[in-house]
Amino acid sequence: MKQHLAFSLVFFNVLCGNAQISNVQEEFDLPNTITESSGAIYVDKKLVTHNDSGGQNELYEVTLDTETISRIITISNATNVDWEDVAQDDTYIYIGDFGNNNGTRTDLKIYKILKSDFNSSTSITAEVINFSYADQSDFTSNPQNTVWDAEALISLNANELVLISKNWVDGISSAYLISKTPGTYAISAQSTTLSTGGLITGATFNELSNKLFLSGYTQTLSPFVWVCEDFTGSTIFSGTNTQTMLSSLVLEQIEGITHTSVNEYLITSESFSFMVGSIPFADNAKVVSFATSDTTLSAPEERESRVTLYPNPVSNKLHIQCENLSKVEVFNIQSALLFSGNIKQVDMNKFSAGIYLVKVNFYNNTSVIERVVKR
Repeated sequence: MKQHLAFSLVFFNVLCGNAQISNVQEEFDLPNTITESSGAIYVDKKLVTHNDSGGQNELYEVTLDTETISRIITISNATNVDWEDVAQDDTYIYIGDFGNNNGTRTDLKIYKILKSDFNSSTSITAEVINFSYADQSDFTSNPQNTVWDAEALISLNANELVLISKNWVDGISSAYLISKTPGTYAISAQSTTLSTGGLITGATFNELSNKLFLSGYTQTLSPFVWVCEDFTGSTIFSGTNTQTMLSSLVLEQIEGITHTSVNEYLITSESFSFMVGSIPFADNAKVVSFATSDTTLSAPEERESRVTLYPNPVSNKLHIQCENLSKVEVFNIQSALLFSGNIKQVDMNKFSAGIYLVKVNFYNNTSVIERVVKR
């Protein structure tokens, strides 16, 4: 959201829940290339983020240990009109180009890219999901005073994405279901809403705990996180919704949010600067972490021991059926690594006939090794 807020003494009325979020820490400043980080996902133990409006049509892979950009991936057929969030499932990455501060856009879209392409190349082509708001008929420019703006996107299930609106007017966010199939859609808001006490800027759905985390901030740049849980089906605000103010962060424009495990999270922020009278305020874009006390829905040993590889023997594509996949590695019998990726489908067609070892790695740092025969 490159259109920075002016400092205001207007406070939202917010309901703060019990603090289930702890250990909020500033980790490091993002590299100078990423001054407007607006979305975040965690892929293969790296942070993947992007800049927002006016930025390059690029995803940045950041190595957390070195705090540096390890790869830049260009989406060759995309334009960064206003990229505001990024989401993922086992097979695809979804980039939300739907920032709409003025409420005037008629080109809202989500770029859909294969993870296998993302892992293997630095220039890739996306499929496109186009959409509009079904009940928007007025496209008159109304800067920072529109309900037709959004900055949060999640993958909820195999078939649907969920977009969460920002709503500059009254801070009441709505959820919209969007098909993952490329096409053109008119989307409608769900009946249940969330009175957020501010602006929602990012989202991550943690499938390990079945909880949705929303990041945001008030008009005084006081950051917060909402946790939505025990909801019914795809109606994400139908359960218990709890807000926690991140009071240890002062004047922070937090944007992207992602989970790295069942109880560990990363938030990215944008750089900003403004004046209060004659006093300047400025901050760098950074990475912030926090923790929760959540546990997986069932014992990891039980969930992650259930690994099925099929077909076996395999001629072409090998499918991996399991939960909480972090990475798949394929070795030959001489222990040479032939493939590494975080997808549940491996193209074995290029491999010679013989015996291979497939190592399935999980988010809790355990792994399972299975033998596969290639015809």
